[in-house]
Amino acid sequence: MPSERHDRWGRLLWLIVTVAVVGLDQWTKGLASAQLEYGRPVPILPVLNFTLQYNTGAAFSFLSGESGWQQWFFSAVASVVSVVLILWLSRLRRNQWLLALSLALILGGALGNLLDRLSLGYVVDFISVHYAGSYFPAFNVADSAISVGAALMILDTILQGRNEEQEG
Repeated sequence: MPSERHDRWGRLLWLIVTVAVVGLDQWTKGLASAQLEYGRPVPILPVLNFTLQYNTGAAFSFLSGESGWQQWFFSAVASVVSVVLILWLSRLRRNQWLLALSLALILGGALGNLLDRLSLGYVVDFISVHYAGSYFPAFNVADSAISVGAALMILDTILQGRNEEQEG
């Protein structure tokens, strides 16, 4: 029974990470929407502005110029991905903590942006990184969580490959 209890606590921990990402994402988007004027940059650092933008598309504003069907398409994709991630998380072994963390971050980010799409019809972006007149597309906390989660997933894959080589 101790391992079953440990597994429940582990799953609860990943749920807490996911909810924390969604909460932080929604809170920062709310602050940005309340405090920033749309499209007007507020310099934070020489390479960082806060600039309120609305993204009706996907990553890097992909398909943002379409007539609106993309909102429902990306909402459906995010919903399916979220269900898959929840199922995947629920089936992990307790020693797969790095993969679980990566999935929880990706899930939190996907849900944070999904909430925007369903409630607003667009995703609120406000973090703008730039250098020498070149701008990276604006993003938000959810996007950051997805990116960090993806990087951790790649790291987990690399580490698992090394472990298999050492065992084999």
